[in-house]
Amino acid sequence: MPRIDDYLGALTLAREQLAAEPFELILARSGFEPADGSTLCVPFLNRVYRVSGTGFAFVDAAAAARDVPLQEQILILHYLMARSPAAVAGDWVAYREIPGAAFYFGAFVKRAIDPLKKAFGQNIAGLAAAAGRLMGRPVEPGDAGFEFQVFPKVPLRLILYAGDAEFAPEANILFDRSIGGMLSPEDIAWLAGMLVYRLIGLSS
Repeated sequence: MPRIDDYLGALTLAREQLAAEPFELILARSGFEPADGSTLCVPFLNRVYRVSGTGFAFVDAAAAARDVPLQEQILILHYLMARSPAAVAGDWVAYREIPGAAFYFGAFVKRAIDPLKKAFGQNIAGLAAAAGRLMGRPVEPGDAGFEFQVFPKVPLRLILYAGDAEFAPEANILFDRSIGGMLSPEDIAWLAGMLVYRLIGLSS
């Protein structure tokens, strides 16, 4: 289990690496819009952050005094560091198909798949309502399926099959194949979990 010192170390390292690159290059490859000449505007789930292009400090645009979770800061900075492709591949894959993801599969299930089934396996309407608040676009198949544009170059799909008296609910989370070249398997597991828990929060 990572300690706070591990998160702080990862945050410092990401900031140092990004500080060595031109702001214009980071802006261009990320797909984010500039808030001004030296600040990124970063929509993430149902929040918007302003990220300075020098020290890479985060401010919540809606509530400057509200803390931005360390895991979210690290994930966003790792996305900014990614030498991402010009466009998504358009080929959807399961988490296990991402190179190197097998080692983190248990953590992925615990952080994302299990909470998704537990919260919404008998509550399809709740998932649909929460997904709408995050601009989720309905997709097939499943009893409920939604696509989310979590970053400009990172789409993600949640697929849920409702449970009943005979069968337990089933769920899957799909990723564009290009994600493996942008984020580590650990980051991808965190990203999926962040989306699921944000949906749970928005459904209550």
